[in-house]
Amino acid sequence: MSLVYQCRLPLSTRTVNYLADLLRGHLKSIRSRWRALPAGRIATIVLAVLRHDQRLADMAGGNDVSATTIRRWRDELITLLAAKAPRLDRALKKIARRGGEVVLIDGTLIPTQPPHRDGEPAELLRQTPPPRPAHPRLTDERGRMIWISAARPGRTHDITAARRDRILSHLRAAGLGALVDLGFLGLDDDPDDPVVVTGLKATRARKLTTSEKEANRALAAARAPVEHGFAHLKNWRILTKLRTDPARATGLLRALFVLTNLEGAR
Repeated sequence: MSLVYQCRLPLSTRTVNYLADLLRGHLKSIRSRWRALPAGRIATIVLAVLRHDQRLADMAGGNDVSATTIRRWRDELITLLAAKAPRLDRALKKIARRGGEVVLIDGTLIPTQPPHRDGEPAELLRQTPPPRPAHPRLTDERGRMIWISAARPGRTHDITAARRDRILSHLRAAGLGALVDLGFLGLDDDPDDPVVVTGLKATRARKLTTSEKEANRALAAARAPVEHGFAHLKNWRILTKLRTDPARATGLLRALFVLTNLEGAR
């Protein structure tokens, strides 16, 4: 006999209904309306896994299904949600239509736990540094996330990631500028028509003047909302330490991006 307890899920009914409707539409499109549990119950279970990082086996035992079933539902809904994440060009054009002038760009690292491979000693797994997916993300001036890139290895430089996503050309096409930190210094190579604003960097041979330091502080203050925007994404505790293959991190991050914006739109 298993003991089951209740746990509060700090999410809106709107988010649960959105996910349940997304599942119902998918089942209808593939002509497979049967599941072991109703769509609303499945949506709640998957949200609990994402929000609280609940173990699949624990959720399975509390709902009389197998852990494999919970995993399949989780992956299915992550795929459906990730498909709803906006493309970069459309996200920027939407900001421009609303009268926006600049966006905020930043990158972050997500800690991961390497998957266990049969036959490998636990000591080796502890000694192997886990990969840390990194990705740039964009917010508007208020810190609301508008786009998130594909996850890349943590060793990828911010500028390299931005160039692979062609962020600069998309900004110019939308007529927008961007505020970035020193990690993106050198991204904009057009001194006559710059769209990316970075801070000023001191060197051993040259110290910053008082006015340059003031300019850096003003830029840092304007960029502060980008950190607040990503803090909401990290409320999904499954990101505390990813236990999935880093190659699948992109779909998960984009799915959480959609859910975060749903919650923020309440």
